[in-house]
Amino acid sequence: MTAGAGEAGERRKPVLFLDIDGPLNPYAAMPDHLPTGYQEHHLMPPRWEEMERARLEAWGRPWAEPRPLPVWLNPAHGAQLAALPYELAWASTWEEDANGFVGPLIGLPPLPWITWEGTLIGEPGPLYWKTPEVVAAAAGRPFAWVDDEVTAADETWVATHHPAPALLLRIDPNVGLREPDFERLRAWAAGLR
Repeated sequence: MTAGAGEAGERRKPVLFLDIDGPLNPYAAMPDHLPTGYQEHHLMPPRWEEMERARLEAWGRPWAEPRPLPVWLNPAHGAQLAALPYELAWASTWEEDANGFVGPLIGLPPLPWITWEGTLIGEPGPLYWKTPEVVAAAAGRPFAWVDDEVTAADETWVATHHPAPALLLRIDPNVGLREPDFERLRAWAAGLR
């Protein structure tokens, strides 16, 4: 991902890296107890279809149709995110599919995304496999990152490997992004001035 260059002398906004599954799609919520405002969608991104076809093949059912991925999204989140004082970017395993499948459902325009160079599942250990690539994508700029898998180990790693301020905000995948999360993001960005 390459963040757009600002004009000479322009103070650039921090980047807000967005994970989808957890913050925007509270996948761990019970379907009959979804947080207020969420709508169910059944999506078939190409990678999901490929994984589903491989799973069906492994189960000896290559003739079966792959099932779409159930995703719960809050259509108000797009406007709430766009109103934040950040440049938005996807930090999700959905990669470019986020722009074709998720962004339109919540009202976001196409955003830059991180292409994960390594494996989508890292080595076991305390550091989240996404963390080094998020820091690389930030390219020395202040950033906030909402994800359901960041931990104190990631905060420590970022503090020692990134020269600018960073906020790693763990989002509960049972409830997704909530107003207190938006308030924290606004307050953190305001504190950078």
